[in-house]
This record gives sequence, structure tokens and C-alpha cells, in this order.
Amino acid sequence: MEIQKRLEEGRKRLLDEVAVQLEKEKEAALIEARRKEEQARKEKEELERMLEENRRKVEEAQRREAMEQQRREEERYRELEELQRQKEEAMRRKKQQEEEERQNQMKLLGKNKMRPKLSFALGSK
Repeated sequence: MEIQKRLEEGRKRLLDEVAVQLEKEKEAALIEARRKEEQARKEKEELERMLEENRRKVEEAQRREAMEQQRREEERYRELEELQRQKEEAMRRKKQQEEEERQNQMKLLGKNKMRPKLSFALGSK
């Protein structure tokens, strides 16, 4: 009877120890799972932060490139306007010079041509 009682106590103690060990392992596994979950959450947040930073940098680079392109286009437009203005000025000067030459030629022709004007009208006499 004594042996039976000791065997029962031993089994009970063993079962209790196994239950306690299982509970400890279960708790450790739960803690590890929470730790991994938290680590995964932090990694995801870090990745999202990096993606947002990259997106912001890309937008900033695109904005700067667009501004630079606009500046280049405006500069080119001003250059074209200046060229057009210079062409118009050159044409105006050329036209003025041609007009002056024509007037000078008329004066010269007028001075060298001292012939009286003849009338070619047919008159009946």
C-alpha cells in the first residue's frame, strides 16, 4: 500500500512538473511569437518610412527637373525673342539704307539729268 501511494505521488508530481514545464514552454513560445510580431511590425514601419522617403526624394527630384526644364525653355524663348528682334532691326536698317540709297540715287539722277521734259502728246495743228 505504501508503494502504491508513493507511486501515485510520484506520478502526480511528475504530471505536475510536466504541466509546469509545458506552461513555461507555452509562455516562452508566446513571448517569442510576440517578439517576432513586434520585430516584423517595426521592420514594416521602417520599410514604409524608407519608401515614403524615397517617394519624397523622387518627387523633389522631378520637381527640380521640371523647374530646370522650365528655366531652360524660358531662356531659349528669350534667346529666340532676341534673335527675332535682331532680325527685325537688321531688316529695318537694311530697308532704311536701301531707301537712303534710292533717295541718293534719285538726287544724283535728278542733278545729272538736266534735260527738259518733253511732251509726247499728239496735238492737232
